[in-house]
Formats: sequence, structure tokens, C-alpha cells
Amino acid sequence: MEKILYPVWKSAEQDADDFREALLNKVAPALLVAGIRGLRISVVDNAVTPAAGLRQESLGPGLDGMLSVWVDSATTRQPLEAIIAAHCERLCGYLVTESEPLCSDTPVGARTEGMCQIVFLHRPERLSEAQWLEIWQGSHTQVAIDTQSTFGFRQNVVVRVLTDGAPPVDAIVEENFPDAAMSSPHAFYNVETDEQLQANLKAMIDSCARFIDFDRLTVVPTSEYLLK
Repeated sequence: MEKILYPVWKSAEQDADDFREALLNKVAPALLVAGIRGLRISVVDNAVTPAAGLRQESLGPGLDGMLSVWVDSATTRQPLEAIIAAHCERLCGYLVTESEPLCSDTPVGARTEGMCQIVFLHRPERLSEAQWLEIWQGSHTQVAIDTQSTFGFRQNVVVRVLTDGAPPVDAIVEENFPDAAMSSPHAFYNVETDEQLQANLKAMIDSCARFIDFDRLTVVPTSEYLLK
């Protein structure tokens, strides 16, 4: 089985909630009928408006949603992309390998609690791929889990780009946070005092600086739906 990530964009005129409904009620049923093995939809809608301040768009306009699709073979993806494209202004496709260091107990069919923060990563030129992966997955992962209120954590390493014109990306992260984390730094970093907040924030920044160029970081808070 293979996992494909499809970042998607709506038209400028389309309302965010209308786009969500199109993904959930038109795209999702058609994909499921087409025989995919699994489907998760993340979308920027009005429910995550409190998290707007967390959004970063260092590489240009950020996505309006992302579909995680599991298939037997990515070579047969063209009909799936046609379904998605019919309801989106733009899409990009990436074949990824998924690591899930923190599994969420997510109900199928319902909106997942809180927000799913999607992060696009680029490997700095100063690091080899092996060095980058060792820092990110070998040591940073536990720092992130220890210093944040994350309850779901998926790391997707990009194997190859599947669609023409897709921007180069080395990895895409999906992180689930509780509702309060959308607007409260203390809730985001799972602390009560300002002193604890500064300590966890410093630990995260110091760890991230080892393998991330912050001026190339894209972060998008979304609502998440696990559909299969």
C-alpha cells in the first residue's frame, strides 16, 4: 500500500466552509467508491479561525486543504486526481512514507478534536539526507512530544513529486492539537506558567534550528476528518 498527499487550493471566490463541504460531500464519496484504501481530509475552515495567528506562508500562499489517500499503487492515481481536480482550483501530489510516532484515537467520520497543524519542511543544504532524518526523527521527535500538547503526530517523508508544477518539498508533518491550543500558547505547549512556557518554547526552537530553516517554513492549521 502507498500513501499520497494532495495539498489543494480553492478558488478565491469560494467560502472556506463551502470548500470543506465540497471535499467532504462530493470528493470523499467519489474517492471511496473508486476503491481507495484510506482517506483523511484536512481543510482550512472557519472552525480553525482562532488559529490564524499560527499560520506561516514563507513559500507563498498556503494551501486550503490536504487529502491523505492510501492506494494499492500510486501508478493508478489518475482517476483519483480527476475527482479531486473537479472540485479544486489547484492540487499537488506527493508520494510519501509515513511514520506515526504518536497515534491519535480518532473517530471515523467525525471531525477530529481541535486542529491538525500541517507543516511543510525543506532539508537545509548544510545537512545530508541521512543527517537531516536522524536529527528530525531520531531526536527531535521526542522533544516535540515532550514540549507540546500534541495528541497525534504523523511524519511524511516525500519519496517523489507526482504532479507537474508541484513545489519541491522534503517532508510534510501532520500534528493534532486540542482546541485550546489554537489560541493559547500555554495550551499549545502544555504548560500552566509563563516560566514553563518559555522553557518549552526555547527547547522547541533550539531543537528545530538544528534541521529547519525557519524562513522556508510553511504552517497551516486545519480541521481534520478521518473518513476511512
